[in-house]
Amino acid sequence: MAAFSLQTSSSSSIARLGSQTRFSGADLGPDPKSIGFPSHPRSSLVLPLKLTNSKSRSRAVVMAVAVSGNDQTQITEVDISLSPRVNSLKPSKTVAITDQATALVQAGVPVIRLAAGEPDFDTPSVIAEAGINAIREGYTRYTPNAGTLELRQAICHKLKEENGISYTPDQIVVSNGAKQSIVQAVLAVCSPGDEVIIPAPFWVSYPEMARLADATPVILPTSISDNFLLDPKLLESKLTEKSRLLILCSPSNPTGSVYPKKLLQEIAQIVARHPRLLVISDEIYEHIIYTPATHTSFASLPGMWERTLTVNGFSKAFAMTGWRLGYLAGPKHFVAACGKIQSQFTSGASSISQKAAVAALGLGYAGGEAVSIMVKAFRERRDFLVKSFGELSGVKISEPKGAFYLFIDVSSYYGTEAEGFGKIENSESLCRYLLDKGQVALVPGDAFGDDTCIRISYAASLTTLQAAVERIKKALFALK
Repeated sequence: MAAFSLQTSSSSSIARLGSQTRFSGADLGPDPKSIGFPSHPRSSLVLPLKLTNSKSRSRAVVMAVAVSGNDQTQITEVDISLSPRVNSLKPSKTVAITDQATALVQAGVPVIRLAAGEPDFDTPSVIAEAGINAIREGYTRYTPNAGTLELRQAICHKLKEENGISYTPDQIVVSNGAKQSIVQAVLAVCSPGDEVIIPAPFWVSYPEMARLADATPVILPTSISDNFLLDPKLLESKLTEKSRLLILCSPSNPTGSVYPKKLLQEIAQIVARHPRLLVISDEIYEHIIYTPATHTSFASLPGMWERTLTVNGFSKAFAMTGWRLGYLAGPKHFVAACGKIQSQFTSGASSISQKAAVAALGLGYAGGEAVSIMVKAFRERRDFLVKSFGELSGVKISEPKGAFYLFIDVSSYYGTEAEGFGKIENSESLCRYLLDKGQVALVPGDAFGDDTCIRISYAASLTTLQAAVERIKKALFALK
């Protein structure tokens, strides 16, 4: 049988897919190796190669060598370059770590997964039944792009009664999750070169959403000693004529911090002095809050309704992550722009989920008893973790006032050597160590803009958390 060989770099890898053989890997290197294999009908060899054109941007090219049954070859080029906008984005570490932990569990490794921000409760039965009934009654067709009138009216009622902010249905757009609501808002109001002000620690997606809009994320650090709350003086010092958006998240992911009303009022006074500055208020965790802390919607403050885009949804408080439903409320001019993007992107959200959401909003103030039961459980878990990690020397804690995350400072462990693992240099290596030695999946703080910390999700049973704490403590004691 005839064979041929081609030069590839030593770092290339071979994967067989059906009748095709493809090469993938790094650029051609200085020390190529010769790889031979028999010819095969309709087989192909794909070699990655980067070419730089002085008159244009760099492009990635693969050389595809097709071999037919009669040993005739055909060489073609395929440009596999990606958009610079996409190349500027970082993948979500929370998603990556969650996926890795899930794969380990499926492979039989008893990993405790505390990385994902997902309630461990089932969707309340009343909500689930509403979704089931929607299917049975044939409510399975497209809805209006902005959401059903029934749901938007229910959202308006909720915002008026619970948040003290008034909207009409044409000032609401319902989307496939609050994440979509936020990214559409960023795309709708930001121009290339605009600045998006983001307090750190931040939800991992905020900076990437800014980059997706060709805007520049401006990160403002906060301190664990200040409960990770934004200093108004720092905010004012960083605002420029390019400042277009300020993103606030309260209760916060990843810290659980809740902005007191007085602090929000101080921030509002600064915002009011900058005509171009708008605010996205991410309130997805508003109902998961622990007394005496209280939630204040930024749009309810004097002069802020006109410049605030309020984002909320059903995933967290109602344990509806898989239903994929969120919404944005704001001045009609901005909401219509978000709706325009959605109409060319995904169109309306699931009709079934929207029926379920109406039932969720009908449970009563702040979700009624169904939500209060979950919040009670979250608080019990929070208290257990705060006490447990408070007993560890070198760990700093800011007690969460809401959400279901603990963001602890573990930087005192950096610089230590772990036997059989290596040096702990930062939050990422510490989380890899805890996954390797303790079999607990956590998220490194550098994903949220603070490398001194790690995030622990306590959206898991108390029994699971107790087992996780024992594993984490054992692994950390080995470092000390």
